[in-house]
Amino acid sequence: MESPKIPAPRTVRSILAKLSFLAQICQHISLTGVRMQSQTDQVSWRNGDVPVSLRFDDLFFNQDDGAAETAHVFLAGNDLPARFRDGFHIAELGFGTGLNLLVAWHFWKKSGVQGALHFTSFEAFPLAPDAIQRAHRSFPDFDGLRTTLTDLLTQGARTFDLPGLHAEIILGDARETLPRWDGKADAWFLDGFSPAKNPELWGERLLQEVASHTHPDGTAATYTAAGFVRRRLQAAGFSVSRADGFGRKRHMTRAKLRG
Repeated sequence: MESPKIPAPRTVRSILAKLSFLAQICQHISLTGVRMQSQTDQVSWRNGDVPVSLRFDDLFFNQDDGAAETAHVFLAGNDLPARFRDGFHIAELGFGTGLNLLVAWHFWKKSGVQGALHFTSFEAFPLAPDAIQRAHRSFPDFDGLRTTLTDLLTQGARTFDLPGLHAEIILGDARETLPRWDGKADAWFLDGFSPAKNPELWGERLLQEVASHTHPDGTAATYTAAGFVRRRLQAAGFSVSRADGFGRKRHMTRAKLRG
């Protein structure tokens, strides 16, 4: 039987190079598909301009008054703006439409505190620019702040410096990105979708990471009053209390990191 011919080294290198190139193309197509899936066809609309996540079957914000809900749950829930100072750092799980950032920036500007508010948000599934534009139509103008933020987000900005604000949006699964973050927050906005529909963002290990990335006496607030969320926050090192919720929601959760 005839012995098989062994390709010349140059031929082998050429084949390997082609295979590597094809692998890169496949990886690019795969990643592009993930990005497209994460940004398009992921919302339906309620009451005109209120987005509903198809992935999690949940509203992005309160359909009656999203800005008022943010002010009640996340600002007042963290004793803000009374605690504001130069360099005060808010961190957030779930950027969504950017409404929480907009409301926090608005209250910072109204407070008259000199310097800049720092805002870091962790987001796994960023909204498409057209969805952001449409959702923002239902927000108050906030003396032009809405337009400024809308323009930046629809241009794909992920880090930006604005008057009184330094903001960063960290893309990816928070279970992977938060442990790698080298910052610490003074206040957390825990704004993932409903724990029943998005349990990954309310996991024990992730809430422990939240605690380890919180300054002493730092706080956290969330719209949910689910018992397992409160217990996990307590296990992570927070003192937890229940407070009046917004609108038709009876209760919410406030937390303060124990010393």
